[in-house]
Amino acid sequence: MKNSLASPLNLPCGVFIPNRFGKSAMTEGLADANDNPTEALIKLYRTWSDGGAGLLMTGNVMVDRRYLERAGNVVLEDDQAMPLLQRWAREGTRGGNQLWMQLSHPGRQCPRMVNSQPLAPSEVQLKLLGNFSKPRVMTEADIEDVIQRFTLSASLAKQAGFTGIQIHCAHGYLISQFLSPLINHRDDQWGGSLENRARLARCIIRSVREAVGPEFPLSAKLNSADFQKGGFSFDDCITVARWLGEDGLDLLEISGGTYEQASMLDLDTAEVRESTRQREAYFLEYANKIHESAQIPLMITGGFRNRDLMENAVNSGEVDLIGLARPLCTQPDAPKQLISQSIDTVDLFENGLVLGSGFWGNNSSSSMVKSINAFGQLGFYYWQIIRLSNGLPAEPKLGVLKAFTRHMLNDFRLNQRRKKAGNKA
Repeated sequence: MKNSLASPLNLPCGVFIPNRFGKSAMTEGLADANDNPTEALIKLYRTWSDGGAGLLMTGNVMVDRRYLERAGNVVLEDDQAMPLLQRWAREGTRGGNQLWMQLSHPGRQCPRMVNSQPLAPSEVQLKLLGNFSKPRVMTEADIEDVIQRFTLSASLAKQAGFTGIQIHCAHGYLISQFLSPLINHRDDQWGGSLENRARLARCIIRSVREAVGPEFPLSAKLNSADFQKGGFSFDDCITVARWLGEDGLDLLEISGGTYEQASMLDLDTAEVRESTRQREAYFLEYANKIHESAQIPLMITGGFRNRDLMENAVNSGEVDLIGLARPLCTQPDAPKQLISQSIDTVDLFENGLVLGSGFWGNNSSSSMVKSINAFGQLGFYYWQIIRLSNGLPAEPKLGVLKAFTRHMLNDFRLNQRRKKAGNKA
């Protein structure tokens, strides 16, 4: 049988992705104090390009310097760092792969240390560890400014040599906030009905499409659901996916969750059906209906670890691209090895990244412990990214508590460095 994972994917715009692996976006935290790309970031993407994935998605590049997902994000507002951006694009495509820049605005998910007055569709504060301030309600002018910022950043990314764009509409960031009736309480053209709540996403995608042209790959990342009662639902996703396909997307990536209900972090798997756990890929059960609705290529990210499952998902037509994220932090050449069939599964370090009852006693199931476990897991993979960016191998024995501590200290250092350089709202 033909190796389906090695087969190219033809996008509606006419561009080919050379195989069926896509590296999903992961925040890198490797920008300099002025939010520009660094040699470490360039080296990281050189490593991932050599690893064999047909598509690499950058970590979320911010469209507005005032509002970051975290200090260490690259910001793309102008062309002052164009030589570094061009080197990033060149080194990140040296393996013959696609390199798409993910563009994002955090909205209310902007940490207090970056900005004490973030933006959001409505005045609904994020409830998470006290690290986020109450947001300011966006005006019509703010919304129009955001649309123009996404458009400008996309044009600059194309100029730099990135081969495509992804608009981040998932995981509780700004566009996702507009989509959610739990966060978007507006009564104007940007809120209320699903059509109004999806207006920002559609306006951005249409504007970016006009700016980059019909032959340049354009994608979006969308939640299958927020997994919060009364929030953005699977039925909403099916409808929005169809609209985005009509607006000119070439690829739709499906994930799920927000900071408060972090399915993408594995904080709470209560909403994941047993059949899906057995099949590994968390969001695969939603693929068929979304695929039918959007009528464009589909990338699913979340839980793929076994080569047989990946091949079956592609062969069945459920999914067009296999999204991998965490495995590429510890095994950056996993796509190459999976395609050559030299490995059957990717590394499963996350299975051991839990502080259980032996450490916490009777409190191992508390919400605080779950949060530390989840963010400790994130810290583990952030640390592996830092090691890769320095040309070092993975550190699989790094424990979850040490990873959590390192991550917190590193984020504090990045914030202090950025403020010292004068980059504060």
